[in-house]
Amino acid sequence: MDFTSISFTDVTRSFGRRRALNRVSFACNAGDIVALLGPNGAGKSTLLSIAATLLQPSSGRVEYGGAPAQPDLRAHIGLLAHDLYLYPELTAAENLTFFARLHGARNPGVLVRAALDRAQLSDRADDPIGGFSRGMRQRLALERALLHDPRLVLLDEPFTGLDDASTETLVGRIRALGARGAIVLIATHDLEIVDGLISRAVMLREGRLVSIDSGPGTLRERFRRARH
Repeated sequence: MDFTSISFTDVTRSFGRRRALNRVSFACNAGDIVALLGPNGAGKSTLLSIAATLLQPSSGRVEYGGAPAQPDLRAHIGLLAHDLYLYPELTAAENLTFFARLHGARNPGVLVRAALDRAQLSDRADDPIGGFSRGMRQRLALERALLHDPRLVLLDEPFTGLDDASTETLVGRIRALGARGAIVLIATHDLEIVDGLISRAVMLREGRLVSIDSGPGTLRERFRRARH
């Protein structure tokens, strides 16, 4: 599967009479780290779900490396969504082992131990995650999304519940993903955190794409200019 790019062309998605996305067009290339900005309900999560092939556009097309989605596409996608896709009755290690095996890992034990170490949860490996804080579950879910070394990484509010140290670690992980050629799309309200991390930003407003200039000022200042 060629993951040199992902492109959205006139992507529209409706839910009944409500149009969540309206003819959205843009493209990302290998190594790009792109922020999806906009208020709640602007269509950011819908766009990520379409990129992950969990939703189909009502019209328009999405291409991966210039071609439509192929059967093995999801093996190359890592998704961190509002739903963390973790099982509260399972331990941290059991959750990661399940997903490692789902991805066909040859040595899931080694993979899981390394992931728990990165999540700073090695000492809680055998605890059911139902008792974990939101930040702990967020760190575990990130490792779950990255276990299989995906080429397309989709992150929906990834900094939720994280303390300063965990946020700094995640910023480093995202920067490393881009450096090795992954495409990273981040839906976020944390403009100060991603300023300086991202390659560029785009904004959704009422389902439509709005360009954010790359001129002077902070990302928040440029975001404010784009809103008016």
